[in-house]
Amino acid sequence: MRNKTYFLSDVHLGSSWHANSIDVERKLCRWFDMVKHDAKEIYLLGDIFDYWFEYKNVVPRGFTRLLGKLSELTDSGIPIYFFIGNHDIWLTDYLSTECGLIVERKPAIKTIGGKVFFLAHGDGLGDESKLFKIIRKIYHNKFLRFLYAGIHPRWTMAFARKWSNYTRMTGEIVPYMGEDKEHLVQFAKETLQDSPEINYFIFGHRHIMLNLPIKEDSNVVILGDWLSYYSYAVFDGDEVVLKQFD
Repeated sequence: MRNKTYFLSDVHLGSSWHANSIDVERKLCRWFDMVKHDAKEIYLLGDIFDYWFEYKNVVPRGFTRLLGKLSELTDSGIPIYFFIGNHDIWLTDYLSTECGLIVERKPAIKTIGGKVFFLAHGDGLGDESKLFKIIRKIYHNKFLRFLYAGIHPRWTMAFARKWSNYTRMTGEIVPYMGEDKEHLVQFAKETLQDSPEINYFIFGHRHIMLNLPIKEDSNVVILGDWLSYYSYAVFDGDEVVLKQFD
């Protein structure tokens, strides 16, 4: 019986931080095989790929196991929502046309099993850093993307991977800072003031596992990652639980 909703983020397939990215891809496909028997919906909340850039007629090399598995599940009738992250923002229609994914480019509020969910990757929410805002604007600029597409992939792929590794080496993955200092927790609390009906805020991005009550019947859930935790969340109609996949 398909009665559960699954959430997963931050696999970063293709990252050099994986000892063997293909092994991680195989493990992710096994996870999809596990959940497909009872999954009503699946939400992928960003940074599934460490780098993704779609040219007009080609897409990045690799990920064939995952793309085939996603297509298999959507063909079987399971809706899969793909939220863009800050590592895989440069997509157009390949994943929706070829794999049947429902691409979400902005945070979304959805009612699932009678509960209200705020869903987003999480980058830029509650973070007032000027440098981060500048970088985010550059990444989302359509004209700059057009210019970037004119550079041969041998250069852009190498640059993107070096940049990804650099951001982690300079402190992208920070341990849990506490309720009062976590940007996503503060964002959720502020959002509740205008939208008190939200029961769950589900985020990726921070690379920590967190299921934190912030008021009665409202929790912030941060999904961890597949660099260290191999974690995900499942909603069974009553509550959201964080788990790890062996």
